[in-house]
Amino acid sequence: MCIRDSTMTLPSFTSSTAIDSLLFRDAFGTPAMRAIFADSALVSRYVAVEVALARAQGRCGVIPAEAAHEIAQRCSLEALDFELLRKETDIVGYPILPLVHQLVKQCGDAGRYIHWGATTQDIMDTATVLQVRDALDLVDADIAALRTILADLAERHRDTPMAGRTHLQHALPITFGYKAAIWLAMFDRHAQRLKELRPRVLVGQFAGAAGTLASLSGRGLEVQQLLMEELGLGVPSTTWHVARDGLAEAVNFLALVTGSLGKIAYDVMLLSSTEFGEVFEPFVTGRGASSTMPQKRNAISSELMLAASKAVRQHAGLMLDAMVQDLERATGPWHAEWVALPESFVLSAGALHQARFMLGGLIVDPERMARNLDMTDGLIVAEAVMMGLAPHTGRQQAHDIVYAACRSVNAEGGTLADALARLPEVTAHFDRAALQRLTDPRNYLGEAPQMVDRALALSRAHTASGR
Repeated sequence: MCIRDSTMTLPSFTSSTAIDSLLFRDAFGTPAMRAIFADSALVSRYVAVEVALARAQGRCGVIPAEAAHEIAQRCSLEALDFELLRKETDIVGYPILPLVHQLVKQCGDAGRYIHWGATTQDIMDTATVLQVRDALDLVDADIAALRTILADLAERHRDTPMAGRTHLQHALPITFGYKAAIWLAMFDRHAQRLKELRPRVLVGQFAGAAGTLASLSGRGLEVQQLLMEELGLGVPSTTWHVARDGLAEAVNFLALVTGSLGKIAYDVMLLSSTEFGEVFEPFVTGRGASSTMPQKRNAISSELMLAASKAVRQHAGLMLDAMVQDLERATGPWHAEWVALPESFVLSAGALHQARFMLGGLIVDPERMARNLDMTDGLIVAEAVMMGLAPHTGRQQAHDIVYAACRSVNAEGGTLADALARLPEVTAHFDRAALQRLTDPRNYLGEAPQMVDRALALSRAHTASGR
């Protein structure tokens, strides 16, 4: 079908969200992450859970072992009628009952034992956890790759001086390696968080209608244990039908990751502005081009990272809201997870992909950093002069003397060294050579390079220990 008007003929695209859009999906996601959350993959996990349940029950004699074997052999994703599944899901409101109807038919007489003692949410929650497990593996790999990139940036630019800025104004000198080390430390912590949350999040669900496993006549916990063994998931201490902190933690973890990516993106966008010109995203012909301004080179990856961070933050809030559920089975908050969770993972994967591309090829301009560092003619190290003068005059008097010198530079021009050299209370303690040393920003980097060394050492130690 085509959309027609008086001027054009266009193909009809069915996607309506950015993460599935033919135009935008690879800007806001990745094929690998979308594949995990695709309908076919989700239904395949529903089938896998039903089969694993039959196997577990066959192992302990809750259902005949022969029936379990038949179910495992005959349940087929390829044989499903997905259009029928769609229609019946729309009627029922959930996909499991329509799915079970089809699986029962596939399995003949053994089909009577499919879904034995289970409830819809058991299958759906456990399938979701299987998705999350695979999705976290992708996130883990991206974080590991990003840590390597950031460690390389920090090491290469350990001693590359630049202006540090607070409230968007020159503050004190730093190094670009110091900035990259701060970024690295964030992702070291994210790697540690990811390792720690897995045991809490990757827990399956099998509890029956009201969560008590009453229908299995005392064999419920045994089946639950064997089912989780079949699937390689943790055994829940209690039913979590309405205790949603695990999945909420996973999405809020993604909000932390994308929040860090948003911070990095914001830094890069500011530093690549015309007035700064200190870093640039990798050059790709046509990327970031304007339709009307040929000179433009917009920071596209950073913009996408920042947008993703804002969207995932909203979904993190939705997941927290969805934790507030009524009694033993929710009347609606559970459904909000169906929106928030897959979109959060896809957006996070997209942001991590953009970060790997952008930071892996980041163009750093040390010469421009040096020019910007010197643009205030020494004012950026006014603190250095104040601290050098303080032992002779007292800190507050030193502050007032240097403050007056800075105002003189702002009003009349010249350098801070020139202004200081006109003040007897300064020249009584420092000659011109000393003033030049004090007002050279490269002599006031503090412990920035040493902090880079420490961050790199800690990052390597975390990697070596598997954290």
